[in-house]
Amino acid sequence: MSAQTFPFEHFSNYWNIETQQLLQELESTTHGLSTETVQERLKHFGKNTLEAQTELTPIGLFLNQFKSPIILILLVATLISAFVQDWTDAVIILAIIFGSALLSFVQEYRASNAAARLKAQVNVKTKVLRDGQEQTIPTEEVVPGDIVLLSAGSLIPADGILLEAKDFFVNQAVLTGETFPVEKQPGVVSSEAPLSERSNCVFMGTSVRSGSAKALIVTTGTQTFFGRTAKRLSLRPPETEFERGIRKLGNLLTEVMLVLVIIIFAVNVFFHKPVLDSLLFSIALAVGLTPQLLPAIININLARGARGMAAHGVIVRRLSSIENFGSMDILCTDKTGTLTEGVVRLDHAYDFHGQDSEEVKRQAWLNAYFQTGISNPLDEAILACMHNPVPGAEKVDEIPYDFVRKRLSVVVQEEDTRTLICKGALENILSICTHALIDGGVQGITSDHLAEIQSRYTQWSAQGYRVLGIASRVMEVKPAYTQEDESDLCFLGFLLFFDPPKEGIKETIARLQGLGIRLKIITGDNKLVAAHIAESIGFESAKILTGREMDQLSDEALWHIAERTDIFAQVDPNQKERIILALKKMGHVVGYMGDGINDAPSLHSADVGISVENAVDVAKDAADFVLLKRDLDVLEEGVREGRKIFANTLKYVFMAVSANFGNMFSVAGASLFLPFLPLLPKQILLINFLTDFPEMTIATDHVDEVYVERPHRWDVDFIRRFMLIFGPLSSVFDYVTFAVLLWFLKASEAQFQTGWFIESVLSAMFVVFAVRTRLPFFRSHPSPLMIGTTLASALITFVLPYSPLAKALGFTPLPFFSLLMLLVIILMYFVSAEWTKRWFYRSAQNRE
Repeated sequence: MSAQTFPFEHFSNYWNIETQQLLQELESTTHGLSTETVQERLKHFGKNTLEAQTELTPIGLFLNQFKSPIILILLVATLISAFVQDWTDAVIILAIIFGSALLSFVQEYRASNAAARLKAQVNVKTKVLRDGQEQTIPTEEVVPGDIVLLSAGSLIPADGILLEAKDFFVNQAVLTGETFPVEKQPGVVSSEAPLSERSNCVFMGTSVRSGSAKALIVTTGTQTFFGRTAKRLSLRPPETEFERGIRKLGNLLTEVMLVLVIIIFAVNVFFHKPVLDSLLFSIALAVGLTPQLLPAIININLARGARGMAAHGVIVRRLSSIENFGSMDILCTDKTGTLTEGVVRLDHAYDFHGQDSEEVKRQAWLNAYFQTGISNPLDEAILACMHNPVPGAEKVDEIPYDFVRKRLSVVVQEEDTRTLICKGALENILSICTHALIDGGVQGITSDHLAEIQSRYTQWSAQGYRVLGIASRVMEVKPAYTQEDESDLCFLGFLLFFDPPKEGIKETIARLQGLGIRLKIITGDNKLVAAHIAESIGFESAKILTGREMDQLSDEALWHIAERTDIFAQVDPNQKERIILALKKMGHVVGYMGDGINDAPSLHSADVGISVENAVDVAKDAADFVLLKRDLDVLEEGVREGRKIFANTLKYVFMAVSANFGNMFSVAGASLFLPFLPLLPKQILLINFLTDFPEMTIATDHVDEVYVERPHRWDVDFIRRFMLIFGPLSSVFDYVTFAVLLWFLKASEAQFQTGWFIESVLSAMFVVFAVRTRLPFFRSHPSPLMIGTTLASALITFVLPYSPLAKALGFTPLPFFSLLMLLVIILMYFVSAEWTKRWFYRSAQNRE
């Protein structure tokens, strides 16, 4: 078969074709494709991904550095300069523009590569049949003709048709808006059937709620229904609060600066300064004043933070969510594996009277051994306590677990007897039992029996045991069994599981509280078990709300009660999501930690969705972060990293608004009274380029504990106040520099431009050491890389006026006394910035 021609490239109405015919047309078999065929199809059809999620190529990322309208205008103006044969300026300006773009590109490219490598560690996988063998492969490698194996928790990787299905229910709300999962089964449906009625099809982007199935993939990637929809809508994730704040700040500064730049250009032309020089000066000024480095700084910070979080066992799936991680002030989590050891053990298998029973344990083992649904620690605990106690038993059928019934049944054949064995939540088991095995005989269940069962259940739950029930019934022979067969069962006894609290969990919770994060437990366990675990982990007088109590509350009432509640017990998936939304409504940044099928809606709804490496696919796909180890200690380190990223990003913002806002006034004023341009266009761009080097290293800077000890939110008003204080402070010393150069040193045009160039670069670089910390600068040590790049840029700044490049750049050597005066002004500025910073933060604390 040629890799270039596939007769099945464009299928229509495949849901109306018999599966055998479809297999032939797709040149596939029920045993799957061969490795060689898969490689051919991957080359032809491409990977099973959506175009909307494709990564930028290196060339595309480099060209992205020039997308700013200001840069494009500057390039056009530079071409005009070349057209009038001002070659020197044109070459220098182009060199600075490309040098700055290259610097930003290298950093962003490294950052994006690092992030991609980390994300690849937790990519979603799919089970397929290849060469007749079951294999687990990255979902992006699925091709048309593949046979995929689906089970509860699986994300459906592409569009296809069912070959086999057993109690198979799919959640396809993302495509159809249907609230409840829909049952799917093999067959043929009408060619005119709308998507919601194609009961024999599975679609990319949907997930398996319960049951198991085998499906034949027909279309992948952008040819799927989900892919075509995503392409039409150009889907993108919603903006985080931090992204929105950064965008608004950048837009505000850019708009204000552009208006001032236009005014400055008009003023220069009015005073008969050269039009071309005035134009280049104004545009170069816009480049120097706008926070154009902000996107690169954010990307570098996020990527470095992602590497730091990965070192602590937290893999970042969505970089834009890292800031939310640091801002999180409430964490909702289940108890199993997070607060407890996660190594569940079966402590007891009791009969009706609470006595150890080998028969109850044997029946439980059969149920756990033959079930093929969701892997869970309870079944693993049952299997661990016995070793193949029934070698002759054979599985006949299975009725999978679901979150409505909260039970699972298997039908087992032992010699001539066929038995349905059902295991699940005690209340749900009792609801289908009419008899009980008591003292070796079967008796009808009376109210006294139920009261006795409830009494034991309450007693064991209060001791921290999770109690399940087990029941059975001899069945007649028939081809298949359904949920309707779960009736008239005989109650056999109890299964008691225990999962002890983790060692040191009290201290971990205390540290999280010290970081300003309140822990809330959301569990399906009953109120008594939840209360016991809360007491054992140090929750004193914990307030508990059950799912039933929650159902009696209006949304508005829940908003207020959820804040004061520590434990939510006996909740279902919809109630989990309702809790998350209630907490968000009260202004909290909410994290949710989950790993099951029923956790996906809550992971989507939370500001910070956290899952674990061994979670089901649908949970990992919904999460923003994946923990390599289910441990709150790991989470704590991740929160610290998130807050460091936020702090380092703010450092650049503070530097940009203080220096840039001040320079606006300085340049505007200088343009009014100077008979020449305060700086040449190429000098402004060179200032921008030289200050870029230290700023690019902000991501490596140390962060003070004050930024880590509590959540921080994006506060535009705070930044605006900072700008209005530190911007004018910068202008004051600019005007001092003007006065010294013009009136005291009697500087010429070239000397003035050289002097202000040196003062602008050095003041912008060194003031960062003051504004980067709330502490006195000598008590907060910057990173060695930041110090090194700053000193290197400072040395270049001093050397340029004395180098062979000086004439081309418009510089002239300054007398030693002039340099000394400039250094005194910079020192005065630094001391003033340090004093003003302390006053500013004291005022901010008083305002709070």
